[in-house]
Amino acid sequence: MKLVVDGVDDPLKSAVISGVELSQYATREVSAAQVRRLYARAPDQVQAALRPYGYYEATVDADLAQQGNDWRVTLHIKPGEPVKITAVHVDLDQAARAIAPIRRAERAIEQLKGQTLNDGAYDAARDALSGQLTANGFLAAKLLTHRVEVTRADRSAVIRLAWEAGPRYRFGPVQFEGSQFRDGFLDRYVPFKPGDYFSQDKLLDLQQALNGADYFSVVNVQPDVDDAKDGTVNVRVQLVPAKRTVYTGGPFIGTDTGFGLRGGVEKRWVNRLGHKWKNELVVAQRLKTLSTFYSIPRPGKNQHSLNFGANYRDANTDTSQSRTLELVGNDTRLWHGWTRTLGVHALSGTFTVGKRSGEPDNAPGVDHGRSTLVFAEASLGRKRGDNPTFVRKGWSINLAVRSTAGTLLSDTRFAQFTVDAKWIRAFLGRNRLILRGSAGMTTTGNFDALPPQLRFFAGGDRSVRGYGFQSIGPTNSYGRVIGGRNLLVASTEVEHYFTRKWGIAAFVDAGNAFTGTDYRPKIGAGLGVRWLSPVGMIRVDFGTPVHSREKHGIELHIVIGPDL
Repeated sequence: MKLVVDGVDDPLKSAVISGVELSQYATREVSAAQVRRLYARAPDQVQAALRPYGYYEATVDADLAQQGNDWRVTLHIKPGEPVKITAVHVDLDQAARAIAPIRRAERAIEQLKGQTLNDGAYDAARDALSGQLTANGFLAAKLLTHRVEVTRADRSAVIRLAWEAGPRYRFGPVQFEGSQFRDGFLDRYVPFKPGDYFSQDKLLDLQQALNGADYFSVVNVQPDVDDAKDGTVNVRVQLVPAKRTVYTGGPFIGTDTGFGLRGGVEKRWVNRLGHKWKNELVVAQRLKTLSTFYSIPRPGKNQHSLNFGANYRDANTDTSQSRTLELVGNDTRLWHGWTRTLGVHALSGTFTVGKRSGEPDNAPGVDHGRSTLVFAEASLGRKRGDNPTFVRKGWSINLAVRSTAGTLLSDTRFAQFTVDAKWIRAFLGRNRLILRGSAGMTTTGNFDALPPQLRFFAGGDRSVRGYGFQSIGPTNSYGRVIGGRNLLVASTEVEHYFTRKWGIAAFVDAGNAFTGTDYRPKIGAGLGVRWLSPVGMIRVDFGTPVHSREKHGIELHIVIGPDL
């Protein structure tokens, strides 16, 4: 049996097909008597299917025809004029209405006025307000009135809703079960204190903080809502310790670093005080590092910790070489939702800038240097994403300020500011728009004393694609790139995914490192392939310079890692 519906488009057409019994017999054998019985019921079923969408005056002309051993039913539908919502009345306690998320949910219901009556939209808006009441501590809230009054004569509907919010509950104490740490240590991850108003968002923050601490394989946050007494909700957190020692290693590839091997060992906790210790060795074609990092959590809130580390780095880029040892000590904590870091760095080593691949160290225009710098650093970082492996809506921003106190312990004085930002937003289903930007500014008494990692260069996987890593920047009198005091880079990228795992990208990058006000951006554009692999997002891009007299051809860029 074949069913044909005309006169309406989706979603009304889909609602009709789902709502009439005839569609259930499309692939089944039916007798003539069954077909006529189903055919007779169809008009009433069509009208019932359209009412949730506000169409109360639909008419149906039906045709029934036998085609050999099969039947064909055609439903010609005239939906008529829909019912409009002419008034919305929401009765809500003032104490609840004063809370911003609840008030926004109430406004969403009020904004239904003037729209076509749609049962699905009404149910969603009503349930959203009920959900916000619960999420913000009104755990005993009751929906007293939920009524939609339809007047078919003038095609109008009035929504009447009333809640009794009841008392607003507060948090009681948090009890941790299964922890391997001393009592009181995990209090540093609790974003509320006893007596604060109950909030599901705060419970989610606690869950994410404990997961992010990387101490546990299982974190289960359970508010004892059913046992709440005297307006207080206690919280139980069930924990299972993770594996204490983690070994990592394996090959990797990046066009900025080349092929390499990475190996590491991490103690998720060294003792019952929660100390952490991480060591890593990287050996790649253009980068070799050996680092150690020790973290000491401090008592109190805001995930406060003291951190100490050392890093030996041997880097060889398209324009520079450096061998440096860096010692660092810093203090990190959460600060108004940001990760704030205050620290001191001691950096010493040798470097060469302006050298091209295959050239001897004494080639004309190659600059050599040795420097020791002791400087303070302050940074703020924050990111938000709806999914750690594939972000549909998210952003990140990192700001840093570095400065020497003078030349007492350093070969030169300098001050530097940097900012890096990224914004991701999905649109029209399987598409993403990605915007990225970086900026930096340096003042110094002797630029030649700054090693490459404190100079600005552009070009590479995360900069201007179509150019080699750190191949763009101010040059010396021999035309060799030596880096600049300032940086400004921006990027726009659009991705389209054919499946959940595979997609393509188109991008345009622009930027340069520069000194003073002589900013002349280089532009790169190209296409790429995206694969959400079991080890994370893999990006393969083919970029080419745009309107460049100095460089031509295609540059390959490969990046493996998360979006933010």
